[in-house]
Amino acid sequence: MTVRPLRTLRARLRERVLVPLALVTLASGAAVLTVAWESTSQALDRSLLDDAYAIAAHVSADDGELHLDLTERELGTALFDHRERLFFSVFDHRGRLIAGNAHLARTEPATGSWAFAHQELDGEPLRTVTLRRGAGLEVFTVTIAQTTFERRQWLGRLAASALLPQLVLLPILGWWFGRIITEEVTPLDRLQRAVDQRDSNDLSPVDDAAPSREVTSLARALNRLMGRVADGVAAQREFAGNVAHELRTPLAGIRALAAYGLSHHDPEVWRRQLEAIASSEARASRLVEQLLALAYADEVQAAVALEPLAIDELVRDALLRYLPLADREGVELGASGLDQPVRALGSLALVEGALGNLIHNALRHGRPDDGRPATLTVEVARDADGVRIAVADNGRGIEPGERARLLQRWSRTAEGGGSGLGLAIAARYAELMGGRLTLDAAPGGGLVAELRLQAVAEAVTAA
Repeated sequence: MTVRPLRTLRARLRERVLVPLALVTLASGAAVLTVAWESTSQALDRSLLDDAYAIAAHVSADDGELHLDLTERELGTALFDHRERLFFSVFDHRGRLIAGNAHLARTEPATGSWAFAHQELDGEPLRTVTLRRGAGLEVFTVTIAQTTFERRQWLGRLAASALLPQLVLLPILGWWFGRIITEEVTPLDRLQRAVDQRDSNDLSPVDDAAPSREVTSLARALNRLMGRVADGVAAQREFAGNVAHELRTPLAGIRALAAYGLSHHDPEVWRRQLEAIASSEARASRLVEQLLALAYADEVQAAVALEPLAIDELVRDALLRYLPLADREGVELGASGLDQPVRALGSLALVEGALGNLIHNALRHGRPDDGRPATLTVEVARDADGVRIAVADNGRGIEPGERARLLQRWSRTAEGGGSGLGLAIAARYAELMGGRLTLDAAPGGGLVAELRLQAVAEAVTAA
């Protein structure tokens, strides 16, 4: 199948503007010509009818016989026209010629006293009017015929007056509209060339200055699209760099542990090395999960759908998932506020991810230094500001000046440890859901990480 080549926007606009313009111009000229010709024809016909009345006024009856009381000279004066030739005939009610040209056909008026018609006499076109006068036996008809040379001249002059200006104006309008269309389409051509000539790595904004709002809006939409693409590319590069940087250390540790174990023949050494390898693998897996969570947060930043969630149930399920880890770490888990339903707006995946990072971070880094038993408490409450999820430990806490910094990626405490991603992921997830994450000192010592979400309006039930 042959594919027709696409036409340019400039050609399509010219066709859709200039063709209707030409048709409207010609139609308006034809309408003016028709009206003018009708008015002129009526004036000429009226003059012809006046001549018929003048002849009829000199027809008289004598002893029942009709005759025309005009001499040849008087007839010549009455029917004189310096440009046209006139003919006449007078017939009585029996069809007998009283005076004039016997070959001039009569057109009997169907209604009224006169009727106009076209006919030919000796091959020459004529315009005729037939006037009926008298009563009874004295009824007669007068027919006046006139050549149409002057009418044709009038028609030509009217056509020139009506159509010639239009025909002169039409090319001027076409040129002007074509120039305007070219000026309006040129910014689109420039925008197309600017995009076509771009290198694939060049995602900088294009020039959005244009004379029309539509072209400016298109350029700005392209800039927004390239901005989103640039953000995505930057996130991918950052993710790849983060993976390469952060996995190097645990993978090197696993490799060293394996090499040390292979260099010994004692099964006890093998067992200890395998346990260390398993622990390093768990830390590496945790790091990969956190990196993927950050990539997910960057990807969904403009497409998070919030829905009502049962926060009390999500917290209860999270505590059950982390109970085995808490037992291994020797941390006592506790909860508060789970006896009442608490609902908030959020994303299930984001709430679970934020809550899991906060609990995991507290289990790993929330141990007290004075030998007291480690405790971790998750409190759920609803207040005037929304829904509050607080994860509190009784560890050493964090200095006030360090708390805001630790919500950034790759930020660690002075003691080190961890990847520096858990709190950053939780803060980013909270931001995506329209909430916030804050760090503060826990009562009695330690750290409390408070996640704030939007509350769901509870329906009021009438008693």
